[in-house]
Amino acid sequence: MIGTIAGILTTLAFVPQVIKVVKTKDTAALSLGMYSIQVLGIALWLIYGLSISDFALISANAVTLCLSLTILGYKLRYR
Repeated sequence: MIGTIAGILTTLAFVPQVIKVVKTKDTAALSLGMYSIQVLGIALWLIYGLSISDFALISANAVTLCLSLTILGYKLRYR
């Protein structure tokens, strides 16, 4: 239960940033290195969740990966 709540909260933390980036296309203040490492780390957590069949890890990291990839994509596109 705690893992599920933690996953929901950390996933939701990305939503305001994604909304702001999509609306403004302004990524100047965001670190390319940080988001690159973040995406890699989330992808590895997702792979780990899949390997142990942990629904909380899989669902939270799948959504977070999509949100982080959106931000990273905008960072790369609108440099």
